[in-house]
Amino acid sequence: MTDLSLSSLGAKVVLATSSDENHPAENIIDRNTKTYWMTTGMFPQEFIIRFSEPTQIATVTLDSYNVKHMKIEKNTSQSATQFEFVTEKEFESTEGHLQSNAISLNGCSATHLRFIITSGYDHFVSVHNVSMKN
Repeated sequence: MTDLSLSSLGAKVVLATSSDENHPAENIIDRNTKTYWMTTGMFPQEFIIRFSEPTQIATVTLDSYNVKHMKIEKNTSQSATQFEFVTEKEFESTEGHLQSNAISLNGCSATHLRFIITSGYDHFVSVHNVSMKN
């Protein structure tokens, strides 16, 4: 498996349900776990990553704080509509430590990935990094 640099794939965060100028959604893909995107305290919260072309993804790794449950959906069109369910995962509480969860996507092909945080261990959660392997 090869680590995919999301920026080299032309990936962009095209939607995030929460906005904080100090913690923008673009921080999710900057490969720096010291920067992050933070939610505003209500669930569900989501963000969508768009690739410049359809991309094969075996595994996605998410570094976060306080995420309890997440769903991942994909699509293969140029518009961010009509998503289909790929997987979901319950995260363990890490009591103030960064959560790192590798989630298998079974080599699916996607133009967009939608990450839906359905619940958290606190009112606010943060996503520090999303990385992928093909």
